[in-house]
This record gives sequence, structure tokens and C-alpha cells, in this order.
Amino acid sequence: MFATRFWRSMVGEDGGSEGVDDAFAQRHAVGIGAEIMGRGKFGPQTGPWTDLGADDEWKGWWGPNPPFHTPVFVLTHHPRPTLEMEGGNVFHFLDATPEEALEQAREAAGGLDVRIGGGPTVVRDFLAAGLIDHLHVVQVPVLLGRGVRLWDGLEGLEDAYDIETVASPGGVTHLNFTRRP
Repeated sequence: MFATRFWRSMVGEDGGSEGVDDAFAQRHAVGIGAEIMGRGKFGPQTGPWTDLGADDEWKGWWGPNPPFHTPVFVLTHHPRPTLEMEGGNVFHFLDATPEEALEQAREAAGGLDVRIGGGPTVVRDFLAAGLIDHLHVVQVPVLLGRGVRLWDGLEGLEDAYDIETVASPGGVTHLNFTRRP
């Protein structure tokens, strides 16, 4: 996504790739009124915000104007006060079940969709609870480490979704899951 024309224009840069990856990136924010993410997507800290050297003032990876421009619900076992930033970005830190977080995000979304932004543990928990209607996963052919396994415990998932794959000339594969009626 970071190499696409969409992303580069969003962060004020010129250029970027076009084609399949850019087309998927262009759809990233269409119709989204709120986002749910895990704490690891918000920042590298673990544990209580003031323990282990974590910076209580950490405001995420993105600088003063994050790319969401919606209310964002960060799932964490260590809530902290709401954080308001530029561009309509408001981060709420919740210790909640997927169902509880989704209920709050839907209310904040004002009739628009709620994106489950990741990481893999959050996505897996929402899939296991049957709360995802459409899922777009980008599979990159690079091994960065062991990481968290997205599909563990989700046996039979393919029975509930229609799955479409789209290969990109850049080597990534876009996997689209759409819940069957």
C-alpha cells in the first residue's frame, strides 16, 4: 500500500504505483465511518502505558494527522483516555469483547461501515465471532518473522465466505472474502 499512488498522495508525496494494488488502496476508506484496531497497530507498547518505559504521550505511528479521519477504537487490556488528533481522528481505548467494540464503533460510524483494521489477533477474534461481512487480506511473499497466525482456529471459514483472489504484478495476492447469504 505504501508504494501506491493513493498512499503517496494521501501523505503529500508525488508518484506511486498504479494498477491492481492502487485500485485496492483507493477503496481503503470508501464508506468507512469508524475503525477498530488492536493495540499493536496503534503502537509498539505492551502492558500498562506507563510501565516498561512506554511513553504515556505516544500518539501512534502516523504523526499529528493519522490516515483514518474517523473515530478509531483501539482494543487493549490497558485503556487510557480518549486521544483527539487532527483530521477528525479520535482514538478510544477499550478493554472490550469484539461484540462490545463493534456496537460502540457502529454507533460512532453514523450508518457507515466499520473497518476492522487489524492486527491479526483482532481480525481472527472478529472472524471467530462471525462479525465480519467482507475481508480483504493482502498476502505478501516476504517472511518477516513468525508473527501471529491469522487462520489458526478458523477451520471451515471457507464454508461461510465466497473467496476471490487477485494477483498483482508486484507479487502480492489480494484475498477477498465475502460472507455468503
